[in-house]
Amino acid sequence: MASRRPDDADGTDAEAGEADESPARDEVYASEAEGRQYRSTWYCPLPYDDLDEAPESASYPDRGTGGAFRLASVPRVPRVKHVVGPSAIMLGASLGSGETLFWPGLVARHGWGLYWAFWIGVLTQFVINTELQRWTLATGESIFRAFLRVRRFWPWVFLVGGLASLGWPGWAAGAAKVAATAFGLDGTAVQFVGLELASWKLLAVALMVIIWSSYQLSSVMYNAVEAIQVGLLFVAIAGAVTLALVSGSLPELGGLPAGALNVGTLPPEMDVAVFLGGLAFAGAGGYLNLSQSLWAREKGYAMGNYQGRVRNPLVGDEPEPVRREGFTFRPTRLNLRRWRGWWRVIQVEHFLTFVFGLLFVATIMMSVAARHAPNASADALAMWLTDVAPALGGVGALLVFLVLFVALFTTEYAIVESFVRNSADAVYEAYGRDAGWDLSQLFWRLLTAFTAWGVLIILLFTAPFENRGPFFFLVVGAALSGVIMWPYAALTLVMNTTRLPEHLQPGWARVVAMWWASGFYGFFSVLLVGDTLVAAGVPAFETTVGVLGSGTGGYVLWAAFVAVELYVVTKSILGKYRADGTVPGADEADQPFA
Repeated sequence: MASRRPDDADGTDAEAGEADESPARDEVYASEAEGRQYRSTWYCPLPYDDLDEAPESASYPDRGTGGAFRLASVPRVPRVKHVVGPSAIMLGASLGSGETLFWPGLVARHGWGLYWAFWIGVLTQFVINTELQRWTLATGESIFRAFLRVRRFWPWVFLVGGLASLGWPGWAAGAAKVAATAFGLDGTAVQFVGLELASWKLLAVALMVIIWSSYQLSSVMYNAVEAIQVGLLFVAIAGAVTLALVSGSLPELGGLPAGALNVGTLPPEMDVAVFLGGLAFAGAGGYLNLSQSLWAREKGYAMGNYQGRVRNPLVGDEPEPVRREGFTFRPTRLNLRRWRGWWRVIQVEHFLTFVFGLLFVATIMMSVAARHAPNASADALAMWLTDVAPALGGVGALLVFLVLFVALFTTEYAIVESFVRNSADAVYEAYGRDAGWDLSQLFWRLLTAFTAWGVLIILLFTAPFENRGPFFFLVVGAALSGVIMWPYAALTLVMNTTRLPEHLQPGWARVVAMWWASGFYGFFSVLLVGDTLVAAGVPAFETTVGVLGSGTGGYVLWAAFVAVELYVVTKSILGKYRADGTVPGADEADQPFA
């Protein structure tokens, strides 16, 4: 790591005489007309090569293994209503996993006593998601570029984890299964290129093709996704509310308060893989969460406003550059006030859209499952199709099919978007940029390849997995998603407390929350790894919830977990104390839960 001077020594710590003046409100906040430009996405190109380079001092982000950041002013702050979008896509990614499948299934089988894990999981993901955006807001760089500045292998690690967890089109398969059941096609087969295939397979293939085709509707890839996802969300939420009213399930919510306070209690028969999947999908989970950084850049949040967007190479618009070395700003009073405004806006946007949306929709669906499918099977998709829908009949059954289909399709759509966008950026930053590749071309090719891969997996989905149904894919993806959340939560905290300057670092409340997030997912990841090894015939790696009573190998796993957490806590504490007092006026950026 390059040495850094203790303060901003480049002689440019003020702009246009503003050092001692409090900036006017219209200097900090965008006008209505300016704010509306964010409603789709907004890119503001700058003469990159003519901009000053940020010096290596404590007032600017640490370069790590990368080059110098360019200096620019923080854009004025829009209203929350102008920047809604990234969190809506994340909400859509969540609906068809935890919110309509895992958690309703868990509550139906085990009661409201598990609800504590859901709301804690949602709030934990709120903290992780907003911390993943911090580097992008501060520099315009993606989280993968940030990880690359730490060590070159990190983007590859998460790329492999993403493929392992999201490379299975379980949500498209699930949506197709719902549609096949609704139209009386479940159990039927059709002839396709000489093969006899279950009807739901062809429907699933059609859904994958529809998702691919939708990207050709806009010159900016992100805009098509956001518009379609928001529309699907309205349908899913309205359908869920109507279903709750028609099914008469709202009285079931009486058990919610006790379950919400039942913190730490688990049923003895709980399957660790399913529970970890539920924790990961109390929200979007896993590789999906990393997209929050890229969507912030595409939307034009803060310093991401100066980075280009991923365009459709088939539409014909000129490409926009995504700079290797991002942007940062001088810590003047005006810039710090604008940074504080941006940080407040993205937190409010994510809380109102993502957190509130999840708690509202998922709780409604849990009440329906608890009332009409008590003691349901472990297959949550089968629970809705064979227990709840027949029990309701008529309009109620149609609503079940509608909500389930839209939720699963919305999630598959978001998963394709998230996986392709993350993977394109990871490959581009780790290899493609130096090789002279074009990011938009890379995105389009990965989109096509991932769609083809999903189609292939669906068509080859045969014994012994056929009898387990699409939900098998969802459990595998969810459990692996929970495992990869541990390393990136830990890495993001260390990075944000050791490589960002004082005024951009998370406050102590957020640091503690991220300690919790890292420990939370790490703890259950160790349990899952232990259970998996025991099932593979290695009993020495047995792990227990209370730690004591684990096997010899299990204690090794727990020791590794403790070592990682001690490292994360120590590095973040040292990073905070070393940065303290190094940037004059840093308190201008302070705010609750900064």
